[in-house]
Amino acid sequence: MTNKIDEGKRKENEKKFCNWEELSDGGRRYFYEVDGRFGWLARYIKEVDSKEQTLRFYQAIYDSTGKLIEVHEKYPEDKGHINV
Repeated sequence: MTNKIDEGKRKENEKKFCNWEELSDGGRRYFYEVDGRFGWLARYIKEVDSKEQTLRFYQAIYDSTGKLIEVHEKYPEDKGHINV
């Protein structure tokens, strides 16, 4: 098993998401935001390990005041929309 970062995948994630945070375990949390038509905001979040393998992908929905109101985890298992 290799500990090497998948550089191609990293470049692809950086291009697609444009924003990321470095995590303490060597992984990253990528994200991008989409404004909704009615004042809400959707943030798409992808968490990867230190080798750039996807651990989790989910959507967080915020109301017009910036309060998190819903989370939709899509990977590793689609759990549907969960009200917060």
